[in-house]
Amino acid sequence: MASLKEIKDRINSVNGTLKITSAMKMVASSKLRKAQNAIGNLLPYEKQMHKILADLLSGSVSATGEVYTERRKLKKVAIVAFASNSSLCGAFNSNAIRHFSDAVENCLKQGLTKKDIIVFAVGRKMEDAARKMKLETRGNYTHLADKPSYAEASELARTLMELFASHEADRIDLVYTHCKSTATQVPAYETYLPVSIEATLNETEEHHGISDFIVEPDTESVLETLLPEVLLMKIYAVLLDANAAEHAARMMAMQLATDNGNQLIDEIRLQYNKQRQQEITNELQDIIGGTMA
Repeated sequence: MASLKEIKDRINSVNGTLKITSAMKMVASSKLRKAQNAIGNLLPYEKQMHKILADLLSGSVSATGEVYTERRKLKKVAIVAFASNSSLCGAFNSNAIRHFSDAVENCLKQGLTKKDIIVFAVGRKMEDAARKMKLETRGNYTHLADKPSYAEASELARTLMELFASHEADRIDLVYTHCKSTATQVPAYETYLPVSIEATLNETEEHHGISDFIVEPDTESVLETLLPEVLLMKIYAVLLDANAAEHAARMMAMQLATDNGNQLIDEIRLQYNKQRQQEITNELQDIIGGTMA
């Protein structure tokens, strides 16, 4: 049986851990609010951009549009996968890596080999996982997992668009974790390029319906500017979504750790009080025994 001093040391140790988990929970909560505000400000703009794009694509497709909507025989695939740089966020990274592995397996089932898969890893955990799977990784985007930046997300998007336009990749997929709510993060697997006109039309018709726009100077010129801009915005939106999911997962993990710590403290204190009471009882019995003697 542990001595009272050992039990007190354990209580102090758990209290120290509780201070850390509580502080990490508060930091994650603050970052989550900032990420949610950023997404809330971006989504209306992104949805309107998609609505305009769907209306224009329903009429005609310019030469630029054909470059990014062309469907080819699958010979090479690029996967943009998102995770975090650090741990202590529950099962967030393990779920993201497992979902990424499923995406790779899906490509292999379509007749591709690992040499035909290019990985753009956002987050150190995802980069390490891709290297362990002996997949080709390009670029260094680990810092984006901590500090989402529209400028750097745009650079990544332009790299992907150039990769697709130059026929180095016949399809580009996005694998990330969607922040459905603070307590729920769900895996997402989307095709970034080629752009699916049917999917874009169905998505916008469901919420908005097709509208008539007066386009100047002409539809083709507007599409040449709008389509790349929508693709840039998509990468940034996914980056913010994955970042918010990470902070939500970390906040919930630290909340659970804090609750477990408090429960453990109660159990240890109960054990301490019982043992202290037992020692007092033993001392009283010794005194009474000595007096009787």
